[in-house]
Amino acid sequence: MKKAILIIIIVGMFGWALYDFVFSSNDTIQETNGSDSSVSGNKITSEVNQSNETEKTGDASEEGLEVGNTAPDFKLPTLEGETIQLSDLRGERVMINFWATWCPPCRAEMPDMQKFHENKDVNILAVNLTETEGSLINIQNFVNDYDLTFPILKDENTEVANTYQIQPIPTTFMVDSKGVIQFKAFGAMNYDLMVQEFEKME
Repeated sequence: MKKAILIIIIVGMFGWALYDFVFSSNDTIQETNGSDSSVSGNKITSEVNQSNETEKTGDASEEGLEVGNTAPDFKLPTLEGETIQLSDLRGERVMINFWATWCPPCRAEMPDMQKFHENKDVNILAVNLTETEGSLINIQNFVNDYDLTFPILKDENTEVANTYQIQPIPTTFMVDSKGVIQFKAFGAMNYDLMVQEFEKME
C-alpha cells in the first residue's frame, strides 16, 4: 500500500514538472515572438532594425574639419603686408599648410611644397604659427633660405590654428574649388603625395 502511494506521488510530481516545462516554454516563445518578430499568417518574420548611419565623412553643407566639410574661412596678413582670405579663392584648389621655422618636418617638406607650387596650378597658403616664433626676421630668413614664392600667412595669435585644431605640425588640408576639404595630413608630405591628392580634386 505504501509503495502504491509513493509511486502515485512520484508519477504526479513528474507529470506536474512535465506540464510546467511545456507551458513555460510556450510562454517564452510567445514573448519572444511578440517583442522581436511580427507574425504574418503562419510565417514569422523577424523585424530588421534599419539605421540610417552615414560614413564618418563630413557634410559638405556644414563647416568643419573632416573630409567632406566646408573648410572654415579665415583672413590673415602675409609677410608682405597683404591680406588673403580663404573664401576669396573659391573656384580654385587650395593647399593650407600649418608650419613653423623651428619644426624639422616643416623644413623637410618645404622644398617639395615649393616644387609643387611651381609645377601645379595650386594656391598654397602656408600659415605660420607666428606666436611661436622668436621674431619675424626668423620667418623672413627661412623664406629666403628656401626660396619660397608662395604666400606666407602670419597667424600671430594662433587663432586660425586653434580654429583648425592644429596639434602636430606640419598639418595640411587640401581644399577643392568648392571650398570642401578633400584630404588632410598630419606630418610632412612629399611631392608625389601632394600631386596625387591634388589631382583627385576638382
